[in-house]
Amino acid sequence: MFSSKDSNNKPRNGSVAPVNPNAFNSLVQGTVVEGTVRSESDIRVDGLIKGKLFCDAKVVIGPTGQIEGEIRCANAVIEGKFEGTIVVAELLNIRENAVVSGEVTTGKLLVQTGAVFNVTCNMGGQPPAAKSNSAPLVAKKEDEKGAKAPNN
Repeated sequence: MFSSKDSNNKPRNGSVAPVNPNAFNSLVQGTVVEGTVRSESDIRVDGLIKGKLFCDAKVVIGPTGQIEGEIRCANAVIEGKFEGTIVVAELLNIRENAVVSGEVTTGKLLVQTGAVFNVTCNMGGQPPAAKSNSAPLVAKKEDEKGAKAPNN
């Protein structure tokens, strides 16, 4: 009476069903998650995440969404607030009402007029090299006569 006629759709032996490439996760407004979130498909955050978010697809922080911590993903759209470290393999899109602060590493960047974007940014998709304790090297400029110009 309540059983399904098609029992072939159920995972067997404790296996997990394959991920639908069109699947979409959503964290609604008023929801708070502390810790690490992992997702193979797109995720939209309209609540709050305090911690780490690792996503193999796109991360969308909605207008009411907020993430404090770390994000690593393929693509991202930020309309809400983000504070921390974000590494985006492809495109990071910062919308006009977004407030973003921290460290950004991305392949491509789009910041719309009106967004607050106070970050240290590294383009090209590679995280910045480890900081060294040595003083930075400053190249000396030379004027047309070959004399060294003063450093300003």
